[in-house]
Amino acid sequence: MGRWCIGQRVVGVSGLGSYPAEVLGSAGVREAVARWLRLVAADAELTPYLIGVDRARLGGHLALTLTVALGGPAGDVVRPVAGAWRGLGLTEAQHRRVVDYLAGVLRALDVPTGAVDAARRAFADEAGA
Repeated sequence: MGRWCIGQRVVGVSGLGSYPAEVLGSAGVREAVARWLRLVAADAELTPYLIGVDRARLGGHLALTLTVALGGPAGDVVRPVAGAWRGLGLTEAQHRRVVDYLAGVLRALDVPTGAVDAARRAFADEAGA
């Protein structure tokens, strides 16, 4: 059984059966998305794509998609907001970099590799990549 730390708590994870969305909770997912958006906004090539974008709304869409990707509940949503990044006009290479930022944030939070891979797939799929 692996152990990973979220804030002050140390959480046990056995295999990949326990996805982090349940462990991170909605506040943890929102924090991961906030970190992710800060990284994207700090990227000189990507920040122009966020000009005029309602970041709170984008963050909400991303948090929902991430929650579902990590095995959490979707509520009444059958498929989380498809293409949250697609509408911004990113190139395929830029979109890959955005997804790489997400993977980095999740790794920094000690999210298990299988869950990071699931999140990467969800956001790669949402862009049609």
